[in-house]
Amino acid sequence: MSLPVYSLADFDYDLPEALIAHHPAQERSASRLLDGRSWPPVDRIFRDLPGLLRKGDLLVFNDTQVVKARIFGEKASGGKLEILIERVLDERHIAVHLRVSKKPLPGSLMHFAGGLRQGGFDAVMQGRYPDADGPLFLLQVNAPEGQTPWTLMERFGHLPLPPYIERHQQGNDPDAKEDAERYQTVFAREPGAVAAPTAALHFDEPTLQALQAQGVERANITLHVGAGTFQPVKTEDLSQHRMHSEYYHIPQSTVDAINACKARGGRVIAVGTTSVRTLESWAKTGQTQGDTQIFITPGFRFEVVDVLVTNFHLPKSTLMMLVSAFAGYEHIRQIYQHAIAQQYRFFSYGDSMLLSRLQPA
Repeated sequence: MSLPVYSLADFDYDLPEALIAHHPAQERSASRLLDGRSWPPVDRIFRDLPGLLRKGDLLVFNDTQVVKARIFGEKASGGKLEILIERVLDERHIAVHLRVSKKPLPGSLMHFAGGLRQGGFDAVMQGRYPDADGPLFLLQVNAPEGQTPWTLMERFGHLPLPPYIERHQQGNDPDAKEDAERYQTVFAREPGAVAAPTAALHFDEPTLQALQAQGVERANITLHVGAGTFQPVKTEDLSQHRMHSEYYHIPQSTVDAINACKARGGRVIAVGTTSVRTLESWAKTGQTQGDTQIFITPGFRFEVVDVLVTNFHLPKSTLMMLVSAFAGYEHIRQIYQHAIAQQYRFFSYGDSMLLSRLQPA
């Protein structure tokens, strides 16, 4: 039996703007949880999660840490610009997204925080990255002695909130303190992401303690979420979409924990699509470290993940395609219709859902 062929339009849906969450819930675990493992779904609160899991299950978290990667500056001519640091390549080179009215030519000088003469730093345009047609730009950083891209981000950078949260104006963000805490997981420890693994934002210490008491085990992976996670799919033919690349690492302790979980009949529960991408990339390649461009669409055969905790995703996004592949296309359409009717909160600061993997026919 042949599988359905999907196009971009199949992953669109109408979302009332009022359902986009611009602020986090008052408490992490007070957000809503839609238990969509079967139909009809059950409306719950996130702190109910421990009671929905079993002793011997394994939760896999992404321990990446969001960095202050958005930095404002100007060209030598005085024109304003903005960079979003996607990757720190070494102590003098960064790969960035660049927002500017006219792209600087190779060799062009840019000033940040006033430039070197005023206590900031400069950068020189080197060209595209990772190749001549790459989506990023390569900059050489000229900074005071002892300063690295990491310290420069911490000193001059701003938290890169998602583009649909429209309150990250330059130096004028009244919610910066709130975001510094809440757009970060309680277990973040590996700096490098420009977007949070949002499904994990719902976990707080009481919930983690309740999971431990339930006999649910924990393991970590690292995937540094890139700005490409918000990149729209522009081709109706999904096979023509160029997937963004993200760095991941799976420690041996996590590999061992997954194998032990499978051996005892437990379920591997991925917290977020980033954990899914990491684990299934490992399953496909055997590599526990490297870059992944895995593009998961309906028909994909999952090999590791049994259950998924995830937020509600943007229309026509690669993440809508991933959850449709995981739980079933029609099931996800129904789940989203229910969530909209029940006024769940959507996207990064929104509510979450619990999904089971569709069993192959």
